[in-house]
Order: sequence, then structure tokens, then C-alpha cells
Amino acid sequence: MLTPAFDLSQDPDFLTVAIRVPYARVSEFDVYFEGVDFKFYAKPYFLRLTLPGRVVENGNEQGSYDTDKGIFTIRLPKETPGQHFEGLNMLTALLAPRKSRTAKPLVEEIGASEVSEGGVEEEDGEFDWEIEQSPYEEASEGALNPQYHYGFGNLRSGVFQRLQDELSDVIDIKDPDFTPAAERRQKRLAAELAKFDPDHYLADFFEDEAVEQILKYSPWWTDIYSEMMASLAKSQEQENHAALVSFSEEEKYQLRKFVNKSYLLDKRARRQVYYSLIDILLAYCYETRVTEGEKNVESAWNIRKLSPTLCWFETWTNVHEILVSFGRRVLCYPLYRHFKLVMKAYRDTIKILQLGKSAVLKCLLDVHKIFQENDPAYILNDLYISDYCVWIQKAKSKKLAALAEALKEVSLTKAQLGLDLEALEAAALLVQEEETAVEAARSISRQQTPSSSPEASDSEEADSTTSSETEGSDSEQGELTGSESETADPLRGPSLEGGSTLLIVNGGVCRNSATETSDGGPGKPPASSRALGGSGPLIEELGEHLNSTVQVSELKDSAAGSHSSVRARGDWQTPSD
Repeated sequence: MLTPAFDLSQDPDFLTVAIRVPYARVSEFDVYFEGVDFKFYAKPYFLRLTLPGRVVENGNEQGSYDTDKGIFTIRLPKETPGQHFEGLNMLTALLAPRKSRTAKPLVEEIGASEVSEGGVEEEDGEFDWEIEQSPYEEASEGALNPQYHYGFGNLRSGVFQRLQDELSDVIDIKDPDFTPAAERRQKRLAAELAKFDPDHYLADFFEDEAVEQILKYSPWWTDIYSEMMASLAKSQEQENHAALVSFSEEEKYQLRKFVNKSYLLDKRARRQVYYSLIDILLAYCYETRVTEGEKNVESAWNIRKLSPTLCWFETWTNVHEILVSFGRRVLCYPLYRHFKLVMKAYRDTIKILQLGKSAVLKCLLDVHKIFQENDPAYILNDLYISDYCVWIQKAKSKKLAALAEALKEVSLTKAQLGLDLEALEAAALLVQEEETAVEAARSISRQQTPSSSPEASDSEEADSTTSSETEGSDSEQGELTGSESETADPLRGPSLEGGSTLLIVNGGVCRNSATETSDGGPGKPPASSRALGGSGPLIEELGEHLNSTVQVSELKDSAAGSHSSVRARGDWQTPSD
């Protein structure tokens, strides 16, 4: 049999059940309803519902079938006209069978009589000393340490021993089966302190344009909450607002796929379930806001990382420590780390709880879908989210309202997070003020510099005049020196031999072949140097030197000519050969 898609709605006098059966035989179908029981059969579909209120068969019931859509619509009269049926959108709870009422004990020991009879027979017999014996084995450390619980209502244990490889990437805690709650918390706090980055926090604190844009986003529950508050302002009475929250076809399909369960929770476990629900909703609200409703590949990581319940299997004792833990993790792990986002998610969670279990269920279904599409985060659905989706449909609306009020009364400050945020901000603001003061002083100095420019220009003109005069005198001296050197060069070149130089001694000129002493320093001319008394002997000596040079050059030219003539004769004689 197939469970068809269905939907329930109501008006003051009737309960309407719409059942989609596109492949059913319209000519063969059965409908049964009485009290809170409703059954529908049209091969191959079968639907059994436990209604939240009583209906009656009084002749006013109606039924119709839309052949184009394949939908049966059945209108059932309410036993008490005007009564409001709650939880019509909790499809998983409606599919649950009605609880049987019986006086029999809920737990029965099977085969108890056989055991007692066997015991009587053993008492009559003699004790057998020849029993099978085994050597003594010391109990292992793992057997001595009890396993600790986690999951929805702390009902799970031993899961990580089987799935250690898959779960190592999902949670931060190692060996949760053998780690007590107090040790989990200590390790979590130490990991958060090690992860906190002051530079990242201060960057988001001062450059908060992106954060302000995120804060302006309105998620889906904002408009519904505004409608609820508007209706409350008009009627001044508390009404059921489940009708304001609608589920998509995909979400309805999710609800039909869940297996209905009953949870045996004691008082302490129920308190943990409600506390962990706040923790999961806080993480979901942050994720929905920062992504602006558009899920991405990091959505599963954000939700499980911001929720200590999902990441560290944390247990809680009050609402305030849940909020403190969430605030610390927001400032340590995600991309946007700002205290305003913590408070915004806190207010969003209050709104969702005030909207009732329909809004909470819609959030949980979204989380379930995100985890289901992520590997290996889907394991968290088995540990927590799937059970939450089934349990919340049967939860009391008054409990959620009380939980919202308890969360509303809690306040959170930066000092309570234990990350020294106020000291960081004060130090950063002080540095910023100092930089601003330095920049202001620089700007003032720049403004004062143009006012003193005339005096500076006058001094620059005076300096340029002085430098030009100095350059002029230097150039004149250079010209004089150059002219002197040019006058001396023609005298020095042809008249001196080798390294000889002309020296002026006592008003006369002499030639010296070496002007350095034996120790390499400058010295007086040696006694062997010839002194020339005046310019006449010098001119005569230069003339003699020129004559000798001319004679040597003539001899070289004549030798070259004779050599060329001999070579020419050789050239003329070659053809005759």
C-alpha cells in the first residue's frame, strides 16, 4: 500500500481533507471516519489519520473528486462547531496510530513461568561442582569506564565506536563515548580560546559594511512575525498562529517520510531536548541571515560548527550558558565575526519560538535538508535532527512559549564571553585616535608650508645668484689654466726626451730626466742636470733637437724609398720567368 499525499484545513464547522491519488480507481474507494479516526482506501492507496479533534457523521459531510488533478476532497463536520483543531500541518503526528488504552502492564516479561519452574527444579537438585571454569582475565580499561550518552535526549551511545572514520570530520570531540560532559566542556572552551583571532575580530569591528548589509536582510519568519503581532494588536487575545506558517510540497514529502516514534524522556532529558533546540535554532538563524536565505556548500559546516550540541555533544543547565557559548563560537569560527550578529540571531530565535511549533518544524526541516545533502553531516540527522522533526510535532505549544519567555529574559554582554573584547576594542580605538592626531598634525604642517614660500623663494634666489657667481669665477680660472696648459704643451712635446721635464730653478729653466728621489717622493734636481741661464740657450737647444729630428726622418724616408725600388724591380722581373 502507498501512503498518498494529503493536506488538512479547517473552517469553524468543517474539517477538510484533500488526498492526492492520481492512479487510483475512482469507482472503488472507501472512507471511514468516527471521532478522531479517519481512514481512506483507494487501491493502491491507504491513509489512516489520528485527527487532533473529533468529527461526526451527521449527513452534512461532503466529498468531491477532481479528475484533472486526481485529488479527493472530503469535508467532515466537527462534533463541536467552532472548535479549533491544532496541529493540522504536523503530518507525521497525524499518521501515528491512536494509542491503545489498556490496563495491562506496558512491560511484560515473556517466559517468566518457565523460568520459575526451572528454578524450582534446580533447587531440588544437588549443586554440580564440576562446572566449566575459565582462567581469570582482568577487565579492560574500556569495560571499567562507562559509556557516556549523546544524541537526541542523550539516548545514544556507542555510535562512534562503529563510525569513527565517518564522524571524525563532523564533530570536534574525540572519543565522545568515553568523554564525560565536564571534560567535553573544558576541551571546547580551550579550543575556542585557541581559535579566537583578535585581528579578524577587529577587522570586522571597524570595517562592518558587509555586516550592516547582513543585518538589513529579512528572513522568511520576519514577515510572519509582523503579521502575528499585528493580529495580536487588533484582537488583544492569544490565538493560534500555526496557519501563518505554510509548508512547501517538498517539506510535506519530508514529513511523510519520517517514521513516527514515541520518546520515553525523563524530566532531565526533556530539559536537555528543549535547551539543545535553542542551540540549534541559534546556529540556523545565523546561517540563514549571513547567506541571505541562499544555501551554499558551507551551510552545513556553519550550522554544526556554531552549535556545541552538534559539534561537541554539549549538555546544558540553563539558557544563559547556551547564549554565551553561541556568542563565543560566532566570534571564533565563521567568516563574519561580529557581536551584532550574535544579538540578531538571538532575537530571531525568540521570534521563531513565539511563532510556535510550526515555525520551529519548518526550521528543523531546512536543517535536515542541508545535512542530508552534505557528506558526512547526514549522520547528525540520525543523531539529532530527524528525532527533533518527529518530536516537535507532539510538543506542547505552551512549552515553546515558556521557552521563548525564558530566552527573552536573558541578557548577554561582551564581557560575559570571556574573550576580553572590550579591552581589545579600547586599545584599537586608542591607536586609531593616535593615528588620527598624527595625521591631523601632518595636514596642519602641510597647510603652513605654502605660507612661508616667499621667504624661501628669496633665499633660493640669493643662493642661486651666489652659486652662479661662483661658477663664473671657477670657469674663468679653468679657462686660464687651460690656456696655460695649451701654451706649454707644444714646448713640452718635441723638446723633451723620454720622461724628462723642464724645471724652473732660480728664474732659469733646466731639463731633468727624473724629478723623484730614490724613495719615490718629489725632490730637487740632481747636480748632473744642465742649467740654462736664459731663454736664448733654450731656443738654441730646441733648434738643434729639431735639426736632428729632421735628419733622422730624411734617412728613414730614403731607406723606405730604396726598399720600394728594389721591390718594384722584383715585380718587373717576375713575368719574364
